[in-house]
Amino acid sequence: MARGRPRKTTNGAEQAAPTKSNGNGANLGFEAQLFLAADKLRKNLEPSDYKHVALGLIFLKHISIAFEAKRAELLAEDATAAEDPDEYLAENVFWVPKEARWSHLQASAKQPSIGKLVDDAMAAIEAANEGLKGVLPKDYNRPALDKVMLGELIDLISGIATGEPGDKAKDLLGRVYEYFLGGFAGSEGKRGGEFYTPRSVVRVLVEMLEPYKGRVYDPCCGSGGMFVQSEKFVETHGGRIGDIAIYGQESNYTTWRLAKMNLAVRGIDADIRWNNEGSFHKDDLKDLRFDYILANPPFNISDWGGERLREDSRWTYGVPPASNANYEWLQHILWHLGPNGTAGVVLANGSMSSGQSGEDVVRRAMVEADVVDCMVALPGQLFYSTQIPACLWFLARNKKQAKLRDRRGEVLFIDARKLGTLIDRSRKEFSAEDITKITTAYHAWRGEKGAGPYEDVSGFCKAAKLEKIRTHNHVLTPGRYVGAADVEDDEVPFVERFAALREKLEGQFSEADTLTATIREKLARISVDG
Repeated sequence: MARGRPRKTTNGAEQAAPTKSNGNGANLGFEAQLFLAADKLRKNLEPSDYKHVALGLIFLKHISIAFEAKRAELLAEDATAAEDPDEYLAENVFWVPKEARWSHLQASAKQPSIGKLVDDAMAAIEAANEGLKGVLPKDYNRPALDKVMLGELIDLISGIATGEPGDKAKDLLGRVYEYFLGGFAGSEGKRGGEFYTPRSVVRVLVEMLEPYKGRVYDPCCGSGGMFVQSEKFVETHGGRIGDIAIYGQESNYTTWRLAKMNLAVRGIDADIRWNNEGSFHKDDLKDLRFDYILANPPFNISDWGGERLREDSRWTYGVPPASNANYEWLQHILWHLGPNGTAGVVLANGSMSSGQSGEDVVRRAMVEADVVDCMVALPGQLFYSTQIPACLWFLARNKKQAKLRDRRGEVLFIDARKLGTLIDRSRKEFSAEDITKITTAYHAWRGEKGAGPYEDVSGFCKAAKLEKIRTHNHVLTPGRYVGAADVEDDEVPFVERFAALREKLEGQFSEADTLTATIREKLARISVDG
């Protein structure tokens, strides 16, 4: 999640254009230009492949800068200590062996052997740092990777943060890594959406839940963006980074490696587990409960192996259908919430209203158990993986907590479909103002200190009692409650919508056939009369 953008360097990239805000808290300029310059070097290499080439090198430079900064500090005090790996690990700085330091690679960038040198550097770093075992890419020497391109990419990355002091250099590289993650997600389209949640959506989740202190968990953590934003939130609001403990699980090994590198770049200590069975079938953290859970599960998974988990103890509110994992995710997350825990989950819109395969039964049980706190309808075009609209579920184990208003028997509905701004032809982002509008409504409704009084706003937000929700058969689509002028089609399940459209189209075909026959008949008469 980048906070800024790129600048052309002395190695061939363009000089920095004036930065500007994107309304998302990011200064756009240097990271974007750097990404474009790096992307030009990609040539015919697929983004999904090139991603690991570029991100691995950015990671390597980042830990080299952190190491060199700490080494200079130690040399000024005790030259012997500067060669002791434990001195670095004690400060959460990775030990970088001599042959793996960026200066060595930069000096060798034009050599035909650069691919092997990078692979050797990655292997040496893994060998010296237990926490990076199996994480770093080590295929830079493969024949398919153009070594001239690799050398040019090293030159380009060498220009990042040159001459900056250690802390500022690390921050700049962290921003670049974050921006490149988003850039590659956009380049990969649907596949990119599997490892990256757009930054503005993550900001809504984090700023709604406000994870100041406690355990934070993501059962499908992708590249770790939820965790980075959670740490930023704590830091921005004057808290201590160590006040939150981070846990996650990811089933895709390649994505897990991205998460480990992303967190390492930010200096974030986290317990991120990988197994190829995933959180459903091998819950590596099954005995832990969490204060905050943030998740963006894959939408509408039909092959999650649900038929093998029909008797699972997690299904407190009903057995989720084997044909769709949406309600499995919700119940898995509720299972892991602590007594006062809260969660924010991104799901497909159909989860709010579907009546297929017993999903409505599970949703009714969740509403009646009063674990649904807030529903937010999102605009379309926010995600890389899909253009269809999605929604946010906010869940709460205890709606009567100290220092907050008693919200039992009530759900807040927010319709944010009209918010968001197009940043290119196919994708939207929430602005800082949009995020504030959504989060302020939620905080005011919860009765948080300093949030001001809550008021329903026609067409945007409505606090609905359980009795009202029952009249809508426990459908949780915000448009039904907020008094919107019209309920858009995306609230209707696709099967129903498609059947109605087909029926209408068949009628139009029939009318067209009748009209065509009439015209032919009249033309024939004109011809005879003539």
